Amino acid sequence: QVQLVESGGGLVQAGGSLRLSCAASGSIFSIAAMGWYRQAPGKQRELVANITSGRNTNYADSVKGRFTISRDNAKNTVYLQMNSLKFEDTAVYYCNLIGIRGNYWGQGTQVTVSS
Repeated sequence: QVQLVESGGGLVQAGGSLRLSCAASGSIFSIAAMGWYRQAPGKQRELVANITSGRNTNYADSVKGRFTISRDNAKNTVYLQMNSLKFEDTAVYYCNLIGIRGNYWGQGTQVTVSS
């Protein structure tokens, strides 16, 4: 079993910053990619950013230039540095791992941006 545990969410004012962490544990083998999704109330879950095993990154247009995704392979951890946060970034953020034997999701961490 693979477990993903997110941390770092919270309440922040618009223009502020947060850093999310996702630590993976369990039977982890080859990882194709890890990423972050988010789901705001009344909306579909959407991709925020992901990073491949080759350290290639992809970002949603809405966060490009403000968010940075990174990995620490030694710690099996992926990070999401979020700067210049906007009210529209308010959502539950979910960590995702694409592994050799399946896809896995974290429990989610709430990010709330006040205006």
